[in-house]
Amino acid sequence: MMTRKVLVLEDEENIRSFVVINLKRAGYEVVQAGSGEQALEKFHENPDVAVCILDVMLPGIDGYEVCRTLRGEGYEGGIIMLTARTQESDKVTGLMTGADDYVTKPFSPSELAARVDAICRRISAGNDAPSDILKSGPFTLSLLSRTLTKNGKIIDLTQVEFQLMELFMSNAETALERKQILVRIWGESYNGDDKIVDVNIRRLRMKIEDEPSNPAHLQTV
Repeated sequence: MMTRKVLVLEDEENIRSFVVINLKRAGYEVVQAGSGEQALEKFHENPDVAVCILDVMLPGIDGYEVCRTLRGEGYEGGIIMLTARTQESDKVTGLMTGADDYVTKPFSPSELAARVDAICRRISAGNDAPSDILKSGPFTLSLLSRTLTKNGKIIDLTQVEFQLMELFMSNAETALERKQILVRIWGESYNGDDKIVDVNIRRLRMKIEDEPSNPAHLQTV
């Protein structure tokens, strides 16, 4: 059964306390960190965290680097970037490093809790997936072991990337609109930027395509 444990990385204590209090009220167990270095230590002590909320702007190891490190170590849980930045390039950077979502400061506690809830529901649904295999071209997707292989070689995916592959392989040769993808993967209640779809597909192409700039499998029409 999936834990309801969340890691919160935020160097401003008043903001961190605000986030922690509201997540606890929502029923989550919270692990706190005030620096990137401490967040990695806390993660290694609590590898069962379901979602990591990472502030971007930090001295030393910033949120982007923590995200890269977690994904590099094989973490498949949810990652939400917490940022005061609003430029498109900053959002894209967070998503390309492996994040699933981002929340821009200032934010409401209910919005952040809703984002955490949505990721936890996706993870829980994935863990309850039936034993089944999807095949398309060189790809084999196991819904039971949650693995993707290309010509027999395993490709490491995040939860969102796996769900995207499941959606595309379940609808082979079918054009899906961005809105359809957004609702299926992020849910009808998602109120963030729909460009999150484009960025995650770009990130997925970098993993599955021989030439990401000239995709042969995941094409835009």
